[in-house]
Amino acid sequence: MSDRPFGPHVQLQAILKISWSGDVRGTPPLQIELWSSYLFLALMIFPRLDDSLALIRHRGPDSTGQWISPDERVALGHVRLEINDLSPAGAQPFSDVEDTVHAVVNGEIYDYDRLREEMVEKQNYTFKSRSDCEVVLALYKYYGAPSFLFHLRGEFSLCLYDSERQIFMAARDRYGIKPLFWTVAEGRLLVAAEIKAFKSIAGVKFEWDVRSIADGSTNFGYATTFKNIEKVRPGHYLVCRSFGPISQLEYWNSDYADKTVEDNRSEDEVIEDVRKHLREAIRLRLRADVKVGISLSGGLDSSFVAGMSNQLIKEGEKLGGDDVTDRLSCFGVGFDEDSGFDESAIAERTAQHLGVRFYKKSMNEQSLADQLEDATWHGEQPSPDLNFIGIYALSELVREQGFRVLLNGQGSDEIFGGYSIFLPDFLREPDLTFTGPRIPESERREALGAAEKAAPLYTLTRPDKLLISPLACQQLNNTIMASMIASASTSLAFSPWVPETHGNCDQQLTFCDTINGSTISKIQQKWHPLHTAEYLFTTTTLPNWLLGHLGDRGEMAHSIEGRTPFLDHKLTEYVNGLPPSMKIRPDPHHPGTFLEKWVLREAAKPFITEEIYTRKKHPYSAPVLYPVGGPIHRLMKRLITEESVEGLGFLVSEGIEERVERCFGEQDRVTMRELFMVAQFVVLGRAFGVPKAVPRSG
Repeated sequence: MSDRPFGPHVQLQAILKISWSGDVRGTPPLQIELWSSYLFLALMIFPRLDDSLALIRHRGPDSTGQWISPDERVALGHVRLEINDLSPAGAQPFSDVEDTVHAVVNGEIYDYDRLREEMVEKQNYTFKSRSDCEVVLALYKYYGAPSFLFHLRGEFSLCLYDSERQIFMAARDRYGIKPLFWTVAEGRLLVAAEIKAFKSIAGVKFEWDVRSIADGSTNFGYATTFKNIEKVRPGHYLVCRSFGPISQLEYWNSDYADKTVEDNRSEDEVIEDVRKHLREAIRLRLRADVKVGISLSGGLDSSFVAGMSNQLIKEGEKLGGDDVTDRLSCFGVGFDEDSGFDESAIAERTAQHLGVRFYKKSMNEQSLADQLEDATWHGEQPSPDLNFIGIYALSELVREQGFRVLLNGQGSDEIFGGYSIFLPDFLREPDLTFTGPRIPESERREALGAAEKAAPLYTLTRPDKLLISPLACQQLNNTIMASMIASASTSLAFSPWVPETHGNCDQQLTFCDTINGSTISKIQQKWHPLHTAEYLFTTTTLPNWLLGHLGDRGEMAHSIEGRTPFLDHKLTEYVNGLPPSMKIRPDPHHPGTFLEKWVLREAAKPFITEEIYTRKKHPYSAPVLYPVGGPIHRLMKRLITEESVEGLGFLVSEGIEERVERCFGEQDRVTMRELFMVAQFVVLGRAFGVPKAVPRSG
């Protein structure tokens, strides 16, 4: 291990010694005299970069790389997961030929062959490897920042330093598929793909961010459960020039069709266009120098990905590396058959129909209990649904079978209107953009009332907990999405000092706080309420919860790269411009009900079974209720004690053990979800050494 005295990185990490005169998020002005002795700087300020890289070695077990600037002010570190160009030339950090621009990149850049050819032609750029990620340097040198980010297609987070211009930047992909965190400690900007990478760094203190936990910013905003550690926002980049102030700026945001303008495209045209966009998105994601598989559930989305992939392979498209057979392999999670949450039988029938291999990871109650703590350590944020443990375990199976890449169906529901909680906002206004048959006004109003009454049942909360914030409604064009998601996130029992210190933490208003003024204007004047609801879900719950818990964090825990064709921005930009009625419409065979993801269903029809085509949406979830005396009950009793909850400091601990017993005895699904969250806070508190929260540190 190297003795270089520098700090961290995750699958990418950058560290700067910042020398500014102002402050950032309350950081005091830098005391220049502390840096007068290099010996002091080396021994006391910067810990070893290797220690941080070791903490996230699961993200890249194949090799470790570092670059430290000659003036000792910038350090980049990388742990490599070999996907494209398995030779040593593909190792990171990357540096250009002139040795002036340096970068570490996490994830995948698609269509990189075309980009490489373009950069050779336009600037005679010299590439050192065949890696997709190296194209980042060439694009930056030709287009500059932030323009080069517009040309990146894929899921990525990156750090780049231009030593000539003294510009450092850290960027995250458009939908936040890949994680990226940042903080400032003792005058240093620290950036990492996982929070745990900061554990080895002097000056980083892990404290509960009680305000953000209470107001939902950890789930719906850009805070984390730890104070002063933030997420780089999806579609944003941090920039620091000449070691001065840090800014976070937007380079991309979702947009939607004008709800007052008719769309004259025919249904057949739109169906074919969606199919073409998805075909290209999937085709690009089948490419790798290693084995590629498909995550297959019993739903439309993953079944379409599997079916289209199978068709592409039959047409001669290459699947993964040279030593990979031409037969597709699919992977799925199976819960107990009598739980009501098992879709593995349907997935197996789909695999049989396609003639592909199917590997199943069976998860019973004991399996969930055994792996909750490890999965929580990797997730770094509590979840009220234990489904994230299934993804964590599935990724282990994928790795055991020799695969490194797994395509999945994430993001489809968010862009095609797939969740039933979208229905009230679809019905809130007529769809004036649609030129086909419209829902009669009286029927629309009646259906809206029924949908709003049914909505709380989906969110696994009690109807009396579905509170509506008038101010949030006014800002969000009366959409109900914010109130439903906030209600479903589970209301924790906070200590009395929390509201006394932080006031009324209305989680619905947190949604409004995350949106800039120009987007609020579009919500109020331009977008149909369905598209507002999609925007809210896509920019909050999707990156902050689903893409982490059910994506990158569980996958990368076992060194598996997840790929999300439904979040290809070329596809989403097209789908966002479609009329709402192309996504949701009345079911002609079942009056009073609605078909979700209509256009996707039609585009997928040639590639899926009749069973999948006619099946209603079934969200991926783990069982919620567990018996008294079982493995989950015993685990909750071990983790949730008055002492452990009192040690958190921000939750009510009195009577918590009796509450655990009552919950399991009464089979209370709402309280059960809350207890899952409490248990995970306890796990994280121990893992990160978080002290008890008190009013003065809230």
